[in-house]
Amino acid sequence: MSTPAPRTLVAGIGNIFLGDDGFGVEAVRQLSAGPLPPHVEAVDFGVRGVHLAYQLLEGYDTAVLLDATARGGAPGTLYVIEDAEADTPPGGAPLDGHRMTPGTVLALLGTLGAGTGTAPPARILVVGCEPACLDEGIGLSDAVRGAVPRAVRTVRDLVGTATPTPCPRPVRPPPEEEP
Repeated sequence: MSTPAPRTLVAGIGNIFLGDDGFGVEAVRQLSAGPLPPHVEAVDFGVRGVHLAYQLLEGYDTAVLLDATARGGAPGTLYVIEDAEADTPPGGAPLDGHRMTPGTVLALLGTLGAGTGTAPPARILVVGCEPACLDEGIGLSDAVRGAVPRAVRTVRDLVGTATPTPCPRPVRPPPEEEP
């Protein structure tokens, strides 16, 4: 009996109305445009942080969160944060549906998991991009737009889909010719 492939959730988060905060949404859109193996699910969560928190409790082994992440680097710099809980805010998770960072969502998981009897993914990563502008307005800055394809490649590498293999299709033998 074979073991099922580990389930992976790739979540694009952010607000498309705040410039580069839409990075995660655009990155997951581009990721979804290409083939993904059946065990990888890519979803645009936008600003629905509470929804994401509940989704993370639905039996995923790995979660990759795509988000604008200000860490002081040059705009467009990508970060892979392996210990995502390091960004968890002290004192719990404020329930502001429009300002839930990955750390806030992760802080909420303990409370939700205790209430539902479920556990979060064993591995949670954040692929973040240094924003140039988070002012009101639709559209990514040039630096962040240029980082999106690199982020997609990074996610594919992380979930083991850097070179996706097409699904095999059954090949039917040619019809037999009559003598």
